[in-house]
Amino acid sequence: MKAVVTTGVGGYDTLVYCDVPTPVPGPGEVLLQVLAAGVNNTEINTRLGWYSNSVQTATDEVAHSTQGTVTDRPDGGWDEPTPFPLIQGTDCCGRVVEIGGSVANSHLLGTRVLVRSCMRPEGFQSMRTLWMGSDFHGAFAQYVKVPATEVFPVRSDWSDVELGSIPCAYGSAENMLHRAQLQSGEHVLITGASGGVGSAAVQLVKRRGAIVTALTTRAKFAQLHALGADRVVDRSADLVAEIGANSVDLIVDNVVGDAFPVLLRLLRRGGRYVSSGAISGPQVRLDMRELYLRDLTLVGTTAWDEPVFGNLVSYIERDQIRPVIAKTFPLENIVDAQREFLLKSHIGKFVLIPPDIVPPPE
Repeated sequence: MKAVVTTGVGGYDTLVYCDVPTPVPGPGEVLLQVLAAGVNNTEINTRLGWYSNSVQTATDEVAHSTQGTVTDRPDGGWDEPTPFPLIQGTDCCGRVVEIGGSVANSHLLGTRVLVRSCMRPEGFQSMRTLWMGSDFHGAFAQYVKVPATEVFPVRSDWSDVELGSIPCAYGSAENMLHRAQLQSGEHVLITGASGGVGSAAVQLVKRRGAIVTALTTRAKFAQLHALGADRVVDRSADLVAEIGANSVDLIVDNVVGDAFPVLLRLLRRGGRYVSSGAISGPQVRLDMRELYLRDLTLVGTTAWDEPVFGNLVSYIERDQIRPVIAKTFPLENIVDAQREFLLKSHIGKFVLIPPDIVPPPE
């Protein structure tokens, strides 16, 4: 089959489009034909070695400084080495084409499914995770094998591309809101609201009956209002003057960077801050008095809680959310997709389409 193999930590030269053996499903596994695979920050971060604790700058700064293979961050991971060479790809809409031994769900054969890409191999009582496309081969290929327990049939008229944009961005956003225990009527500030996770969070917050203030660039105001944001604020504005100190119940922030101390000032006493990323920089200034004197809660999320993915599938099947597709690319053009992704001029998701899959009309 054709696949994109990431050979190690480094620049675009580490993305190799080539022929590799088609995987064979073992006991408890199914083989999927990949119909569409979304592009995410996490694949770029892993390729760049950004998760290494030696990195202290934003994703795009590391990307722009990386011209070839990097040798001082060979692992690429946070606490465990990334198993290079690796087929990345965290998002997958696929069709079940083969079932391995001991899989009881023979009815899955031929079914269109989404893959829960954040897996909890020791059960939901443990926070240990395995991520498709980071810990084992993922969806940047014509076929991928996954545990049968991690595929979710979807009864929907959505296109393959729309479904393929869902897992990572919407799973991360839904998990943040679930973990932060968002309630109807609360005021939520979403940073990076035009990105994949941000635009997902806007819809998921509104679905819960809460109020959204979205941060983005001025050129994207209209699109964020169309997604459901109650208010849109320029990310370069004086946020305390524009939004108000002590006015926000929950901040959903995957941008982080230098704005972190200002964001905390926006929270009401007892407010919560939740994050599953830090694309503008992982190092922040924290005045501990801001945290404990105002009874704030900071929540980090990576491991998806048990209800999260089933919730997303139900939202899709009831047409309660709708993904935003910025652009599609053939799988072999992954370098073009990642280059354009890092420009951050788009709204929503980029999606890769493997060979032999008919792309949607432009």
